[in-house]
Amino acid sequence: MMYKLYQAKQDLLHPLRQTARLGAAWARAWDIGAFTPYGLRAMGAAGELFSQARMTHTRPDFGIPSVRMGEDDVAVIEEAADETPFATLLHFRKETATVQPRVMLVAPMSGHFATLLRATVRTMLPDHDLYITDWKNARDIPPAAGTFGFDAYVEHLIRFQRALGPGAHIVAVCQPTVAALAATAVMAAEKDPAQPRSLTLMAGPLDTRVNPTKVNELARSRPIEWFEKELIATVPWRFPGGGRRVYPGFVQLTAFMSMNLDRHISAHRAQFHALVGGETQAANAHRAFYDEYGAVMDLPAEFFLETVQRIFQEDHLPLGKLTFHGEKISPSAIRRTALLTVEGERDDICAVGQTVAALDMCTGVRVDMKSHHLQSGVGHYGVFSGRRWEREVYPKVRQAIQTRS
Repeated sequence: MMYKLYQAKQDLLHPLRQTARLGAAWARAWDIGAFTPYGLRAMGAAGELFSQARMTHTRPDFGIPSVRMGEDDVAVIEEAADETPFATLLHFRKETATVQPRVMLVAPMSGHFATLLRATVRTMLPDHDLYITDWKNARDIPPAAGTFGFDAYVEHLIRFQRALGPGAHIVAVCQPTVAALAATAVMAAEKDPAQPRSLTLMAGPLDTRVNPTKVNELARSRPIEWFEKELIATVPWRFPGGGRRVYPGFVQLTAFMSMNLDRHISAHRAQFHALVGGETQAANAHRAFYDEYGAVMDLPAEFFLETVQRIFQEDHLPLGKLTFHGEKISPSAIRRTALLTVEGERDDICAVGQTVAALDMCTGVRVDMKSHHLQSGVGHYGVFSGRRWEREVYPKVRQAIQTRS
């Protein structure tokens, strides 16, 4: 019922948003610069804000046609290196003969598409042969494709890492850091030749007992039955995934926005003034951010519930209880993979101490193969996006990869 009500609301608002969009376009067409009446610009700004205040379920484009390598602009072609009903291993193939380290960038399956890491991709591309886990929207996956839980997530990472072959690296951002560590441990225990040479874990919940955040407290505040009853919905039959049980992306986005509601309200107020004042650069930056932020994907219900229970409620990884197909996962099995953990000083989603905990878990890795970077002055997204990421965090990541290549 929850999903049906949401979709009905979206359908009802669609013509109103289209009208507002046309009104904003009309206002821009009649804008004559300094002589334009304030009321006309205000009307256009209000129309644009209303038309943009929406959620979409379509993955945005990465939009990276080329990258700068030295003195040359090198074309970038997106192609599938491997694919399952639930994900595509997307390869950013560059038109160059230069041999570079192969890296799998593991994107979160947490309500947004992999394009949330667009800035991460753009920064890493010039120096690496880059791949990304491009997770698919669960509401577009037919129920006949089967279920997708935590074990399936780990299976995908192992399968994709094998597709890259021996000598490749893994960089995991946020939520998938646990699965990336688990996949590496499984491959190490099996002496898999494709186990990564380096594993970088960025801003991830490896031990949520350390400095609990609001997200962690929320996960522990209710039994798992409450999450299943209140947050899980069924995809309407009009979509390819009709009948599949999911954790809707719109629920997660609403929850995240409510955590920083004042900040979002201030941002939209600033956007109104930027549009009225003709501040094109600021308006475009706001528009680009919220277009991406509002593009949501649904998660398979079993994956969401298992993640909440096993990682955030019962601390399976730090307590040594995490399993893969019923067999315990031992991070101590990792010996050949170098480890780098990265945290943000102001991260209010994965707090300081939660990610670096992985280094203590991996007792089989030599001390000289472990490193940690605490980035000052950044929150969660600043760890993998923005100026601090480009200038201070990324050089550490690049060095960790190059050292083991």
